[in-house]
Amino acid sequence: MLCVSVEDFLFWKKKQLSKGGDQQSFAILLDCIGGIPTSDLNFIGINPEKNLYLKKNLEFLESIWDEYLLKSYPIQYLCGITFWRDLKLKVTNKVLIPRPETELIVDIVFNIFRRKSEKLFFAELGTGSGAISIALALAYPSSEGVATDIDQDALEIATKNYLNSSKRSNLQFYCGNWWSPLESFKGKIDLAISNPPYIPRDTYEKLPKEVKNFEPKVALLGGKDGLKHIREIIQKAPFYLKENGWLILENHFDQSEKVKQLLIENKFTSIEIVKDLSGIGRFTIGRYK
Repeated sequence: MLCVSVEDFLFWKKKQLSKGGDQQSFAILLDCIGGIPTSDLNFIGINPEKNLYLKKNLEFLESIWDEYLLKSYPIQYLCGITFWRDLKLKVTNKVLIPRPETELIVDIVFNIFRRKSEKLFFAELGTGSGAISIALALAYPSSEGVATDIDQDALEIATKNYLNSSKRSNLQFYCGNWWSPLESFKGKIDLAISNPPYIPRDTYEKLPKEVKNFEPKVALLGGKDGLKHIREIIQKAPFYLKENGWLILENHFDQSEKVKQLLIENKFTSIEIVKDLSGIGRFTIGRYK
């Protein structure tokens, strides 16, 4: 561990933030690489005469911060870690960085299945880092889950994240496109969740460079209208869901009504559009028959 005075650290921190960037990204850097938990940052200045102990020296931390500012390289990829709900997840540019708004998917599930002792069989399609499935496997320890992804590299990351987060074995990973690896589970799934690629092609071309240049295109682009993958998931869902099984989808901010119509056309009921914390219809849910 490397020792630095609190006074010197606070001066250095102020200098780094004056270059640009945001407090949240800087906190990720300090936590993941520097070894200073985010929960401790607000209390460091109380005793400026004390010392701090860092995993890496300030020069090294500054070099990462400068790369983040210069290249718009996502800080989560530079650190190899992101925080999502109460999880600390490994991420690389092979997986999408899980967004805070996606955390609400887990809360939607909690509203549907209120008893944590429920013995659900759930599936997540396009798991990426594994965030959603891992959160559900931890929250419903009596349940069993399966998660798919088309990219084997992503599945390796998700598997590591699960092993780092849980000592249980109630979540399995399968490689393949959407439902295709789950043929043996047809008609057995209580709940299916997906945050699929839903960005329309024209919108994708205009994404900020920190997203477009670094995050995997396959996890973002949803075809010309953004609904290519959502259509496939909805159309095939009735073959895999139990009677009265639920489907929860995240969608683009202006797609909810179209997704609702797709659910109606495929015989779903109890359809609801759920808004995110910004008041945007971010999720569309339905029950099969």
